[in-house]
Amino acid sequence: MLGGISLTCARGLDADEFLIALGADLDELAARTPYKDLAVPVGRPGMPSPRVNPVMYGTCGDWVYVLEDWGTATWATGYQGVESMRPWPDEEIVCVTMNRWSPPSMIIHAPGDGRAWRADFGQDTGQSSALDAALHAAGAVFPSLPDEDEDEAEVVACYEEHRWRLSTAVFTAIGDYCDLSIDPVDVQAGDLPSVLIPMV
Repeated sequence: MLGGISLTCARGLDADEFLIALGADLDELAARTPYKDLAVPVGRPGMPSPRVNPVMYGTCGDWVYVLEDWGTATWATGYQGVESMRPWPDEEIVCVTMNRWSPPSMIIHAPGDGRAWRADFGQDTGQSSALDAALHAAGAVFPSLPDEDEDEAEVVACYEEHRWRLSTAVFTAIGDYCDLSIDPVDVQAGDLPSVLIPMV
Protein backbone atom coordinates (compact mmCIF):
# COMPACT_ATOMS: atom_id res chain seq x y z
CA MET A 1 0.00 0.00 0.00
CA LEU A 2 1.79 3.11 -1.19
CA GLY A 3 0.62 6.31 -2.89
CA GLY A 4 -2.95 7.58 -3.02
CA ILE A 5 -3.84 6.45 0.48
CA SER A 6 -7.04 7.62 2.11
CA LEU A 7 -7.11 7.86 5.91
CA THR A 8 -10.02 7.72 8.32
CA CYS A 9 -9.45 8.28 12.05
CA ALA A 10 -12.07 7.89 14.77
CA ARG A 11 -12.17 8.30 18.52
CA GLY A 12 -14.86 7.84 21.09
CA LEU A 13 -15.55 4.27 20.00
CA ASP A 14 -13.75 0.94 20.09
CA ALA A 15 -11.50 0.04 17.15
CA ASP A 16 -13.40 -3.17 16.33
CA GLU A 17 -16.71 -1.33 16.68
CA PHE A 18 -15.61 1.24 14.09
CA LEU A 19 -14.36 -1.43 11.67
CA ILE A 20 -17.62 -3.37 12.04
CA ALA A 21 -19.51 -0.15 11.28
CA LEU A 22 -17.49 0.04 8.05
CA GLY A 23 -18.54 -3.52 7.22
CA ALA A 24 -15.66 -5.66 8.52
CA ASP A 25 -16.30 -9.34 9.17
CA LEU A 26 -16.07 -10.44 12.82
CA ASP A 27 -13.96 -13.52 12.04
CA GLU A 28 -11.51 -11.48 9.96
CA LEU A 29 -11.22 -8.96 12.77
CA ALA A 30 -10.51 -11.72 15.27
CA ALA A 31 -7.77 -13.14 13.03
CA ARG A 32 -5.74 -9.87 12.98
CA THR A 33 -4.18 -10.92 9.66
CA PRO A 34 -1.31 -8.71 8.44
CA TYR A 35 -2.11 -6.88 5.21
CA LYS A 36 0.64 -8.72 3.33
CA ASP A 37 -1.00 -12.08 4.21
CA LEU A 38 -4.64 -11.15 3.59
CA ALA A 39 -6.31 -13.24 0.89
CA VAL A 40 -8.31 -10.93 -1.35
CA PRO A 41 -10.98 -12.53 -3.53
CA VAL A 42 -10.70 -11.84 -7.22
CA GLY A 43 -13.43 -10.80 -9.60
CA ARG A 44 -11.93 -11.57 -12.98
CA PRO A 45 -8.61 -13.41 -13.21
CA GLY A 46 -5.82 -11.09 -12.16
CA MET A 47 -8.21 -8.35 -11.02
CA PRO A 48 -9.22 -7.51 -7.44
CA SER A 49 -12.81 -8.01 -6.39
CA PRO A 50 -15.12 -5.16 -7.36
CA ARG A 51 -17.08 -5.72 -4.13
CA VAL A 52 -14.51 -5.58 -1.32
CA ASN A 53 -11.32 -3.71 -0.59
CA PRO A 54 -8.48 -4.62 1.73
CA VAL A 55 -7.68 -2.01 4.36
CA MET A 56 -5.01 -1.65 7.02
CA TYR A 57 -5.88 -0.42 10.46
CA GLY A 58 -4.38 0.30 13.83
CA THR A 59 -4.63 2.48 16.90
CA CYS A 60 -2.61 5.40 18.16
CA GLY A 61 -3.56 6.97 21.47
CA ASP A 62 -7.34 7.53 21.53
CA TRP A 63 -7.65 7.09 17.77
CA VAL A 64 -8.34 4.10 15.55
CA TYR A 65 -7.20 4.65 11.97
CA VAL A 66 -8.02 2.96 8.68
CA LEU A 67 -5.78 3.20 5.60
CA GLU A 68 -7.23 2.46 2.15
CA ASP A 69 -5.67 2.65 -1.30
CA TRP A 70 -8.59 1.89 -3.61
CA GLY A 71 -9.13 5.53 -4.53
CA THR A 72 -11.34 6.82 -1.75
CA ALA A 73 -12.27 6.22 1.89
CA THR A 74 -15.13 3.85 2.68
CA TRP A 75 -16.42 6.08 5.47
CA ALA A 76 -16.54 9.05 3.09
CA THR A 77 -18.68 7.11 0.62
CA GLY A 78 -21.11 5.84 3.23
CA TYR A 79 -21.46 8.22 6.16
CA GLN A 80 -24.45 10.05 4.69
CA GLY A 81 -26.47 6.99 3.77
CA VAL A 82 -25.33 3.99 5.79
CA GLU A 83 -26.78 4.02 9.31
CA SER A 84 -23.77 2.37 10.96
CA MET A 85 -21.40 4.96 9.46
CA ARG A 86 -23.28 8.08 10.48
CA PRO A 87 -21.37 10.40 12.79
CA TRP A 88 -22.86 10.21 16.28
CA PRO A 89 -22.48 12.60 19.19
CA ASP A 90 -19.32 11.97 21.22
CA GLU A 91 -17.67 10.13 18.30
CA GLU A 92 -15.15 12.23 16.39
CA ILE A 93 -14.12 11.23 12.88
CA VAL A 94 -11.52 12.82 10.63
CA CYS A 95 -11.36 11.51 7.09
CA VAL A 96 -8.94 12.30 4.27
CA THR A 97 -10.34 10.86 1.07
CA MET A 98 -8.41 11.01 -2.18
CA ASN A 99 -11.54 10.69 -4.37
CA ARG A 100 -9.61 9.33 -7.33
CA TRP A 101 -12.79 8.87 -9.42
CA SER A 102 -14.63 11.96 -8.26
CA PRO A 103 -12.14 14.75 -7.51
CA PRO A 104 -11.30 16.83 -5.65
CA SER A 105 -9.61 15.17 -2.70
CA MET A 106 -11.22 16.29 0.53
CA ILE A 107 -11.22 16.32 4.29
CA ILE A 108 -14.37 15.46 6.23
CA HIS A 109 -14.56 16.26 9.94
CA ALA A 110 -17.31 15.00 12.22
CA PRO A 111 -16.37 16.79 15.46
CA GLY A 112 -18.61 14.75 17.76
CA ASP A 113 -21.83 16.73 17.58
CA GLY A 114 -23.58 14.52 15.02
CA ARG A 115 -22.65 16.78 12.08
CA ALA A 116 -19.88 16.58 9.48
CA TRP A 117 -17.99 19.40 7.76
CA ARG A 118 -16.20 19.04 4.44
CA ALA A 119 -13.32 20.87 2.84
CA ASP A 120 -11.55 20.35 -0.46
CA PHE A 121 -7.78 20.03 -0.26
CA GLY A 122 -6.38 23.55 0.02
CA GLN A 123 -9.29 24.77 2.16
CA ASP A 124 -10.35 24.53 5.79
CA THR A 125 -13.80 23.46 7.01
CA GLY A 126 -14.83 27.02 7.82
CA GLN A 127 -15.59 26.13 11.44
CA SER A 128 -12.58 27.85 13.08
CA SER A 129 -11.86 24.53 14.77
CA ALA A 130 -8.61 23.11 16.12
CA LEU A 131 -8.48 21.00 12.94
CA ASP A 132 -8.74 24.15 10.82
CA ALA A 133 -5.90 25.67 12.86
CA ALA A 134 -3.79 22.56 12.23
CA LEU A 135 -4.50 22.78 8.49
CA HIS A 136 -3.38 26.41 8.44
CA ALA A 137 -0.28 25.69 10.54
CA ALA A 138 0.78 22.89 8.18
CA GLY A 139 0.39 25.11 5.12
CA ALA A 140 -2.54 23.03 3.84
CA VAL A 141 -4.84 26.03 3.25
CA PHE A 142 -4.34 28.27 0.25
CA PRO A 143 -5.89 31.68 -0.25
CA SER A 144 -9.29 31.13 -1.84
CA LEU A 145 -10.60 34.60 -2.43
CA PRO A 146 -8.41 37.52 -3.29
CA ASP A 147 -8.30 40.26 -0.72
CA GLU A 148 -7.35 43.85 -1.43
CA ASP A 149 -3.67 42.96 -1.71
CA GLU A 150 -4.04 39.90 -3.96
CA ASP A 151 -5.59 39.39 -7.33
CA GLU A 152 -7.05 36.16 -8.62
CA ALA A 153 -4.01 35.46 -10.79
CA GLU A 154 -1.78 35.48 -7.69
CA VAL A 155 -4.06 33.01 -5.92
CA VAL A 156 -4.04 30.68 -8.94
CA ALA A 157 -0.26 31.01 -9.24
CA CYS A 158 0.14 30.15 -5.55
CA TYR A 159 -2.02 27.05 -5.98
CA GLU A 160 -0.19 25.91 -9.11
CA GLU A 161 3.19 26.40 -7.47
CA HIS A 162 2.37 24.54 -4.25
CA ARG A 163 -0.33 21.98 -5.13
CA TRP A 164 2.24 19.17 -5.43
CA ARG A 165 2.87 19.39 -1.68
CA LEU A 166 -0.78 19.71 -0.70
CA SER A 167 -1.32 16.03 0.19
CA THR A 168 1.75 16.06 2.42
CA ALA A 169 0.56 19.22 4.16
CA VAL A 170 -2.93 17.77 4.71
CA PHE A 171 -1.60 14.51 6.16
CA THR A 172 0.82 16.47 8.35
CA ALA A 173 -2.08 18.56 9.68
CA ILE A 174 -4.21 15.49 10.40
CA GLY A 175 -1.26 13.79 12.11
CA ASP A 176 -0.69 16.87 14.27
CA TYR A 177 -4.37 17.30 15.09
CA CYS A 178 -4.89 13.63 16.01
CA ASP A 179 -1.41 13.23 17.52
CA LEU A 180 -1.20 10.31 15.11
CA SER A 181 1.98 8.47 14.26
CA ILE A 182 1.88 5.62 11.72
CA ASP A 183 5.15 3.92 10.84
CA PRO A 184 5.53 4.14 7.03
CA VAL A 185 7.83 1.09 7.09
CA ASP A 186 5.01 -1.01 8.59
CA VAL A 187 2.59 0.35 5.99
CA GLN A 188 4.90 -0.35 3.05
CA ALA A 189 5.77 -3.81 4.38
CA GLY A 190 2.10 -4.67 4.93
CA ASP A 191 2.71 -5.52 8.58
CA LEU A 192 -0.37 -3.74 9.96
CA PRO A 193 -3.52 -5.79 10.60
CA SER A 194 -6.07 -5.81 7.81
CA VAL A 195 -9.63 -6.72 6.92
CA LEU A 196 -11.81 -6.66 3.83
CA ILE A 197 -14.35 -3.85 3.71
CA PRO A 198 -17.31 -4.02 1.30
CA MET A 199 -17.69 -1.18 -1.17
CA VAL A 200 -20.52 1.19 -0.34
